[in-house]
Amino acid sequence: MFGIEFGIKDIVDIVLAATMLYYVYRVLKKSGAASIFIGVLIFIAIWYLATRVLRMEMLGGIFDRIINVGAFAIVVLFQDEIRRFFSRIGSQKHWSIFTVFKKIFGTTDKEKKNYELQQILISCRNLARNHVGALIVITRTSDLEFYAQSGETIDANVNSRLIENIFFKNSPLHDGALMVSNGRLKAAGCILPVSRNTNISKSLGLRHRAAIGITEQTDAVAVVVSEETGYMSYAVGGEITTRVSSEQLETFLSSITD
Repeated sequence: MFGIEFGIKDIVDIVLAATMLYYVYRVLKKSGAASIFIGVLIFIAIWYLATRVLRMEMLGGIFDRIINVGAFAIVVLFQDEIRRFFSRIGSQKHWSIFTVFKKIFGTTDKEKKNYELQQILISCRNLARNHVGALIVITRTSDLEFYAQSGETIDANVNSRLIENIFFKNSPLHDGALMVSNGRLKAAGCILPVSRNTNISKSLGLRHRAAIGITEQTDAVAVVVSEETGYMSYAVGGEITTRVSSEQLETFLSSITD
């Protein structure tokens, strides 16, 4: 009727574009940059309206110049978010062929994983009881070697007493994060990126912000013990759940290590 052809390919195109924009929005929302993203979308909509619909030559020419250098501006504005976005895409655990083989052939050792999980839980309970601060990062599929290199290499079996000694108040490593990778205590005293999300509660300290920061940029899981309150918390996907009981923490860690 209006000379517009609209087929299945166009529907698929719209759905995929909407899905991608929604996913990008979710990633940016966790880092507090969602308002900038919305501003960019509004600017693009105005540019399209001025140049393609209303055919405004002068205004369109100005917008065209801005759009030409817009890609560089977006990289500058969202450099951390862009890295996080592609990191998430590349580290989706269900896309890993090795994970599929493990599930098919049963190469994971559940008893060993359960033992390591119990050792982490025991140490967290003891640290919380004594109001000793701690930050433990458990790797999944993302490569955290860069962050592990910022600390001191340990390469030891997962052991509750060793974990408690690492976070002992007089220990030189207690201020950093402990990295647990492939069933080993990989490194301690590690420096993590602190989340810049402005929506984080002001009551949360640097340990909690670092836990959110590392889970924003990777698929790792972080467990935090508050030195001030003695409460335990866990973070995943850039979101933190605070004041959890040891049973809740055990249920969560069991679910993500299966």
